[in-house]
Amino acid sequence: MVGASAAGLTAAETLRRAGYDGSLTLVGGEPHPPYDRPPLSKQVLTGAWEPERVHLRRPADLDALALDLRLGVPAAALAPATRTVTLADGTSLTYDGLIIATGVRPRRLPECDTPGVHVLRELGDALALRERLTAGSRLVVVGAGFLGAEVAAAARTLGATVTLVEPAPVPLAHAVGQQVGAHLAQVHRDHGVDLRTGTKVAGITTGAGRATGVLLSDGSTIPADDVLIAVGSEPNTDWLEDSGLRLADGVVCDRYSAAAPGIYAAGDVARWHNPLFGTDMRVEHRTNAAEQGMAAARNLLAPEQAKPFAPVPSFWSDQYDLRIQAFGHLRDHDEARVVEGDPADGGFLVAYRRGTALTGALAVGMPPRVLRPWRAALAAGTDWSRALDGPPEADQT
Repeated sequence: MVGASAAGLTAAETLRRAGYDGSLTLVGGEPHPPYDRPPLSKQVLTGAWEPERVHLRRPADLDALALDLRLGVPAAALAPATRTVTLADGTSLTYDGLIIATGVRPRRLPECDTPGVHVLRELGDALALRERLTAGSRLVVVGAGFLGAEVAAAARTLGATVTLVEPAPVPLAHAVGQQVGAHLAQVHRDHGVDLRTGTKVAGITTGAGRATGVLLSDGSTIPADDVLIAVGSEPNTDWLEDSGLRLADGVVCDRYSAAAPGIYAAGDVARWHNPLFGTDMRVEHRTNAAEQGMAAARNLLAPEQAKPFAPVPSFWSDQYDLRIQAFGHLRDHDEARVVEGDPADGGFLVAYRRGTALTGALAVGMPPRVLRPWRAALAAGTDWSRALDGPPEADQT
């Protein structure tokens, strides 16, 4: 497994549970054992959690897997013809089966190398930013996607002054629709965030070798003590450029998560065909990483019994005291309709349509049970009109 991630770890555990007693090597570019990333922008950033709490397994649990852990040295190349993975330190590892779980990295701007300009993906990133966030400190967040919005919320709870910059007129509208995006934007404004939409970053101002502000395309400058760049991510596939694998916004896989004979991909780096939705997708969410790691491991171990990986993707986001949770494939929707609750009251559910199919459901400020019947409807491939008549009753057990 290349990638000491949630996907890589669950793949290893699945192989052991299935009875595989051979050598298992887990390669990771970071020096840390596998850890959970969602808390980095929330509990770790606010100081509610210390770093040790994000570890996915206790040392004893990792020891029980009898892994050959290669941490702190990333993979540099893959040669499928010789079944060899070469690490950045020159070490060569041979394999009978390979699972690629190298995740993503933050999309960077040229100014990211300036002291005081941050990205947030790794534990060290969160801890470095946490040291800077104090009451009265000034943070500018560039990018109002889920990561940027979560960091803005965390910083406000610490008493920092926050400006959130987004080039789109409505944050997240491309992913969740205009109405949801507008509602979330107002939530941030209500919590004291200075939200600047429809403008881009033209540069970073500096003084004494450190970032002092952000220059916007409209000519204004926002003073800052620190700047977070949260403008998306890129799959970690550079090490695969000469491998012969098909790369297109991730490692391209079939419905079984297979990229080539004996090679599977899982988690944020994998672009696979999800037969439930009839489309290729790459999902950057924690639950999908774990589920696909397990599915890839099972299919690798017994390819003759391989099963398509056809999940209902899910994600959640915590901002202030608000929980946002969704199921399905929300992007590229033709319609987003409020079907329960009311945005004016703070709690509502939106259903998403593409063509004649129900493709997603998202709840803002609603209890989890409200979403259960919609997840069931998505898993059953329910068409739009039938879903609006009333999704299946939720399982109350």
